Amino acid sequence: MEKDARPSWENPMQFVLACVSYAVGLGNVWRFPYLCQMHGGGGFLIPYLIMLVVEGVPLFYMELAIGQKMRLGSIGAWSAISPYLGGVGIASVVTSTFLCLYYNVINGWAFWYLFHSFQSVLPWADCPLNNNQTGYLEECEVATPTQYFFYRETLNISSSINENGGIHMGQALCLLLAWMIVYLCIVRGVESTGKVVYFTATFPYVVLIIYLIRGVTLHGALNGVRYMFTPKMEQLANPATWINAATQIFFSLGLGFGSLIAFASYNEHHNNFERQAVVVSMINSGTSIFASIVTFSIYGFKATFNYESCLERVRLLLLNTFDMAENTISMDNIDYWISELNRTHPEQFAGIASKLETCDLEAELDTAVEGTGLAFIVYSEAIKNMPLSQLWSVLYFFMLLMLGIGSMLGNVTAIITPLRDWKLLSRHFSNETLNGLVCVFCFFLGLGFTTSSGNYWFTIFNDYGATLSLLFIVLIETVSVSYIYGLRRFEKDVEDMLGHRPNWYWKIMWAAVSPLLLIGLFMFYIVNYIMGGTPTYQVWDKYSGQSVTMAYPAFAQAFIGLLLVSSMGCVPLVALYVLWKKKRHGVEVTDSTLST
Repeated sequence: MEKDARPSWENPMQFVLACVSYAVGLGNVWRFPYLCQMHGGGGFLIPYLIMLVVEGVPLFYMELAIGQKMRLGSIGAWSAISPYLGGVGIASVVTSTFLCLYYNVINGWAFWYLFHSFQSVLPWADCPLNNNQTGYLEECEVATPTQYFFYRETLNISSSINENGGIHMGQALCLLLAWMIVYLCIVRGVESTGKVVYFTATFPYVVLIIYLIRGVTLHGALNGVRYMFTPKMEQLANPATWINAATQIFFSLGLGFGSLIAFASYNEHHNNFERQAVVVSMINSGTSIFASIVTFSIYGFKATFNYESCLERVRLLLLNTFDMAENTISMDNIDYWISELNRTHPEQFAGIASKLETCDLEAELDTAVEGTGLAFIVYSEAIKNMPLSQLWSVLYFFMLLMLGIGSMLGNVTAIITPLRDWKLLSRHFSNETLNGLVCVFCFFLGLGFTTSSGNYWFTIFNDYGATLSLLFIVLIETVSVSYIYGLRRFEKDVEDMLGHRPNWYWKIMWAAVSPLLLIGLFMFYIVNYIMGGTPTYQVWDKYSGQSVTMAYPAFAQAFIGLLLVSSMGCVPLVALYVLWKKKRHGVEVTDSTLST
């Protein structure tokens, strides 16, 4: 397909919204608040913002520049820079494919919860009755209604990855619906995506603002917000804080997948991508902080609710045991009465000592949860206790859908753009057909995640499918631009598009700071994998009502290795193939430049 015939965004705003819709995803809602909670609340913002400046924005800028100059997808762009680098683009496509396979499963879960929100009583509010109608199901009683609904009703999860079951038809249909929505959004390429992003990029902010207004008015919400903004500066001395800040910036912006290169390839030649890179990066990080305020207000409400419920149970226990008047003990003086009754009635108090719960608001706030546990269990727990819980449930899960689908548009574009650039496919398949084939292919492979052991495979893909490989891809990208292609040539290409060369800040970041940081992160992950011993995963134990840790079996460990090698291995394999082809046929392989 000729570059001159390449479709373009109708206006720069569509491109910005597409990047925002892609970058601002589920990680902003369920990963960043968790890291704040783990690493010192407001103190975590210091390393986070530093990493944004030295890593996030420069690498975002670089990928947009490559895409806009070459007007090709990731495979074509890197092959044009140098035939030896074609494997970088292929590795990006492979990694994006892995991401598409499991990421849309989350959208399927969001559809499942959304459909179940239209009931007079939310199905995760109470435990279901047993077959005899004489009590509640035992699995639900030992856990919580929200945990039971997620693990049993939604996932119908098995006891380990070794136990396979049939496909959950409800989840399969929700996954099919999710892929149909994605297909409709990309059916005509950027012509369709450019219109959809006006909604997917903006609607989540409407819901977040509504949730913020509602959240800060909830009882106990300020306890959560205060907890978030109270910095624990000692965490700055913890290397894990800086590593997690760098990793969060890296993955949150969606670097290395090829999506940014693909989106930028549809820009006009003189589009100001420099300003757009800064704006989108700031919006993404600002959204993380904004979403955290909303999340911590919900945390505060949930923690306060649990804390006061605990105090009420203790109060009733004391009143009934010592036959006291109703107004004698209140939540304000309960500590005094525990001490007093222990002093005046030691024998009677000793009889209930084992039943007395320890109620601690700080401990409730310290309970850190991320990922699906936060999105589908903790939030559901808080929503069920709100007035008009069905309304808040519908808003929340629809917002998750918009965040998920917006990110999926970028993920799928990273696959279909290089395929469209391949003339063999573009000659025989229309846009609609090729896009449909990609969606059908991913849907059928994704059905494996809807089986009873599917959540454990989901975890493997989430933990290993796009972590180490992305760091490797972006490290190769940065080194290739700075030292193989050359910064001076890259500067000229930027000047050709923007009318001025990048200033000293960008050049220092590309040439030294970002590569060194990526090497450090890459080495940390390798050492972590090696020193971590046998990989483990969380298994749902229906008898205890909690997750327990188990080691992955041999076949799962082999699959993890295959995931890592299948993407990273593309880079050296393609380089070796090009070198072999050159030597065998005597063909001189030249480095095409970005300027051609």
